[in-house]
Amino acid sequence: MRFHHPFTLLSAATALAACDTVAERNPIPTTQDRPLRATALFEDLSALARDLASVESAPPRGNVPAALTALSYDEYRAIRFRPDAAIWAGDARFEVQLFHPGSLYSEPVQIHLIEGDMVRPLLFDDAYFQYGDNARNAMEPAERLARSSEAARGYAGFRIHYPLNREASKDEVAVFLGASYFRLLGPGHAHGLSSRGLAVDVAEESGEEFPAFRAFWLRKPGANDRSLIFFGLLEGPSVVGAYQFELDLSDSTVLTVDARLFARKDIRKLGVAPLTSMYLYGPNDAARFDDYRPQVHDSDGLLMRTSQNEWIWRPLSNRRGVHVTSLRDSDPLGFGLVQRDRDFESYLDLEAQYHRRPSEWVEMGEGDWGSGGVELVEIPTPSEYNDNIVAYWLPDEPFRAGDERAYQYRLSTFDGRLEEQALAQVVRTRVGSVLLPGETARVSAGPRRFIVDFRDDGAIDQASPTLPAAVLSTTSGDVSQPIVQRLPEELGYRASFTIEQVDERPPDLRLFLEIAGQPVSETWSYLWVPELGR
Repeated sequence: MRFHHPFTLLSAATALAACDTVAERNPIPTTQDRPLRATALFEDLSALARDLASVESAPPRGNVPAALTALSYDEYRAIRFRPDAAIWAGDARFEVQLFHPGSLYSEPVQIHLIEGDMVRPLLFDDAYFQYGDNARNAMEPAERLARSSEAARGYAGFRIHYPLNREASKDEVAVFLGASYFRLLGPGHAHGLSSRGLAVDVAEESGEEFPAFRAFWLRKPGANDRSLIFFGLLEGPSVVGAYQFELDLSDSTVLTVDARLFARKDIRKLGVAPLTSMYLYGPNDAARFDDYRPQVHDSDGLLMRTSQNEWIWRPLSNRRGVHVTSLRDSDPLGFGLVQRDRDFESYLDLEAQYHRRPSEWVEMGEGDWGSGGVELVEIPTPSEYNDNIVAYWLPDEPFRAGDERAYQYRLSTFDGRLEEQALAQVVRTRVGSVLLPGETARVSAGPRRFIVDFRDDGAIDQASPTLPAAVLSTTSGDVSQPIVQRLPEELGYRASFTIEQVDERPPDLRLFLEIAGQPVSETWSYLWVPELGR
């Protein structure tokens, strides 16, 4: 199983290693030297985070033996948690399994358990693990780690299991592993996109900062509870955060997040509720890849719901150069990365099963959201093993040293469509030459034809003889009047138009369908890069 793409892991590992250039300092305070009360843990954790933010960053130096950090990918995978050793096994519907330190995970994460009024650290124990043939050389350093008395010892992360798909077995529903990354799974899903606790200075020339969860506190649930509460301490050179999580599995997979952030230094770009995914290619650019699969991606679009209840859909891309765009708003209702195409025949991949990748929605709640934008970062990649898509809320208000902010939001997994979205959805975007085959050589910067297909699923009265009208706008370029046609078998409508570049600015296009002046579809939003022909 791919927990995170190598690009992401290497970037995060490099950033965390750079933090260790800070001179020898004390590790983060733990429950041994600053106890946190079980009955007021989030308040105590917030106070601890505020105090940590008042001093220079001092990440704990890793005490993982070098033999463990030198493990190859296959050697590390050969170390497996023993299922019979799962935390709370037999006592609750939830179980927790742990990840072994080593390989890229050189910074142990402290895990604590809360039972009643008691908080106790879960120290590293090699008896929790099975060491396969490829990991025999890890036994001795693991034993040394278990005997170590340093307070920072711990695990690489943890995963939560619950009877999600069948009552008879417990499935993986959440994984916290690597920097501030975590993944959620809904019913029938396979691992795909990731969430993060925070994103700092994404796509900045100065380099991205990767704050990391240094410690977690897991509250033992009741025997039949369908929700689990836990807490996390996030720390980086520029920011410290206290997090409260509530994982609710009553219906779908929902994670409610309450984040309190404290700035150590001025932060240029504070990415709140970030989502990270992979987009290699879709139908418009499949010809660039020598591959039998028609599409390869974990997500195919960014969806946003504005404060004015407008739904915006922006297809993802993998083009030359880094592209950073923003969908502006004030106090929006939500955004997410979506795997909208869920047909196996669109991917033909029995191993990766891209048709089962989860979509994830961020529903904004209370907090310091204010004005800003959902920023989308698209990074070129030649491989499906690289996470190259990032989306997050970027507030306009600067986050300066000494500032404090709070954000509450809900993360929920879904398939291709949210229940509350009743408008017609974009199901297809295609771009091609306006010329007929054989007329002349293709000129990539010449006029291009766009077709945008909408599926209405009952949003539009198909029996009406009146077609909806297409409303098209662009920031630059010459566009034709869009033509609207019905798709066969009452599947929806197609809007088509042509565009030609008239200056150096890439046109930012918007299109939606309306009837009697009222929108009946979401808004299609697309940045056309003319020199690339798409």
